[in-house]
This record gives sequence, C-alpha cells and structure tokens, in this order.
Amino acid sequence: MVPSPPKEPATVDVEVEAGTTRQRIDIYLGKHPELGLTRSRAQKLIDEGLVLLNGQAVAKKSQVGPGDRIAVTLAPARPSDIEGEDIPLDIVFEDEHLAVINKPPGMVTHPGAGNYSGTLVNALLFHFKSLAEGSGPDRPGIVHRLDKDTSGLLLVAKTEGVYQKLQNAIQKREIRRTYMVLVCGHVSSDEGVIDLPIGRSLRDRKKMTVTGVASRQAATSYRRLRRYRSYDLLEVNLLTGRTHQIRVHFSHHGHPVFGDPQYGGRDKWHRGIFAPERPLARRLLDIIKRQALHARRLEFFHPVTGESMALEVEPPEDFEKILGILDVEGS
Repeated sequence: MVPSPPKEPATVDVEVEAGTTRQRIDIYLGKHPELGLTRSRAQKLIDEGLVLLNGQAVAKKSQVGPGDRIAVTLAPARPSDIEGEDIPLDIVFEDEHLAVINKPPGMVTHPGAGNYSGTLVNALLFHFKSLAEGSGPDRPGIVHRLDKDTSGLLLVAKTEGVYQKLQNAIQKREIRRTYMVLVCGHVSSDEGVIDLPIGRSLRDRKKMTVTGVASRQAATSYRRLRRYRSYDLLEVNLLTGRTHQIRVHFSHHGHPVFGDPQYGGRDKWHRGIFAPERPLARRLLDIIKRQALHARRLEFFHPVTGESMALEVEPPEDFEKILGILDVEGS
C-alpha cells in the first residue's frame, strides 16, 4: 500500500527565552522541547535553508541569545512504512556488508513529497534483507545520493557500522567519485578546481546557488576529455558533496551541464550560440531530456576487508547516443 501524501510543511516560530545562555543555533534547536528535533536533524534543516534567524538564513555555527526569533520550517512527516517494490536493480557489486548500484536516470533515490513509490529505496527494501537505517527511516542504506536525472554508481550500506565508516570516509575525502559531464561552451583550461561556497537560493528554494549566505564550502575538480565545437566533455571529481554541486558550479561559470532544465542547460544557454549550430543542438536536446551527468567511477577501500575497490560503468543509452553524434558531427 502506498502511503497517503503528507500535510504541507509547517513553520514554527520560536523566541529564545530570557536568561538563555548564548549558544550555537543547532544546539539550541536540538534541545528545544516544542520542536522535537535532534541536533543532526536541526543541522540538516539549517543546511537546507529552512531555518531563519531574525528573518535571515543562517549557518549551523550562528549564535542565538535572548530575544532572538527563529522560524523553522518543518518538512511533513514521512511515512515510516515504506514498502519494498519489485523494481529491477543493476547491482554492480554486493557482499554481506554493502552494495554498489548503477542507478538509472529518472529514478528518485529516496521517498519524499510526491514520490512514495518507485524509488531506489523501495527497490532496495525488496532486494536486500537488511539495510542500515542511515540518516533516517526513509533512507535505509543510502550513503550518498544522486539527483533523480543523474545516472551512475551509488553506495549502499547494509549495516550501521559500515554506514558510519563510509560516511567518515566521504568526509575525509577517501572515497573518489568520478563523473562524466558534458557542459555547454568551453572551460577556461584543460583542468582545474572550482572552489566556491554553495547554499540554498533565497529566490527559489528548490535550487542551490553560489552564495556566501548560509553556505557550505564546495570544491569540484575537472579535466577536459574532449572538446567539441560548442561543448566540452569533462571528467569531474567531487572533493565535497553538496546538493547539485556539479550542476551549480559549472552553471555559475557560464557552462551549465548540457540538457539541465533547472540550471540553464537547455534552451536558455542555446539561444546565444552561433545560428548554424542550433539544429544540431536541437537534435541532441531531443535525445536527452535530462542533464548529461553520469557517476561513472567509484573508488574506495572496503570498510570491512580493507580491499581497494574500483568500479566503473558506462553512461546510459541517451548519453552515449549524443556523444556518438558529437564525435561525428560536432568536432
């Protein structure tokens, strides 16, 4: 049975009580009885731009004191009875500790508003007997996520111990995640690093942006693989793991990921290209309806055996097809 959609998010207004010692806002929210939040949950809400301090977005380390007003937007309660569904999975690697999945484009990683079935989590619950609870009951086994329309390799933990070790490895940059990305236009050098903070957009809460307000440090390295007339094919490595990081960083530099409808990689960028290139661009856009972004390679040390793991998958058919056309007609 698919759970009914939850109620709309609610905003709770809190005024810091007189006599309260100044402290970090995540600590204060994590022990506030009216909110019922853990500190980690409060931090996630802050990172998502859902906490305002005196009307302004904040960082986790921001201090609060008597008289401060805090507005917290609480996401609707998610269903605790997510059911497994017999959805085919491309399992690239599996043992009793973890699995690596090749996620297809179009599949949502975990349930959320409007997506309570057909997600990767629904498939995982059907195929695996045990999964780590991870960051919540709606995300069992999920070590890191991929956007709905991003394809490729994704780590799944079967036990809490493995989940924690993999999370620590990500934080220490010991897990190497390599992407294949087609961007619009030409990057300034054959290789480089984009190191710019990312936070939630104050204009559009569904989007992320490069900003110094309530942001987190984000770093992306890249290397050019092929140069076409209007596009660059890049190999990209995440040095941090922020929401929409690759898409935001390259869009900020005027090189949105090809096909990305949210960050300007479809009609918006192509309106400014040389007119003779537009028919080819239209053909390619008709083939791929999403961002041309694929998590191609995953390298890490197995958290239990210590074995060096290096797994790689080719991009899906739509991505391969546009690259084939560019190799012939776009060089």
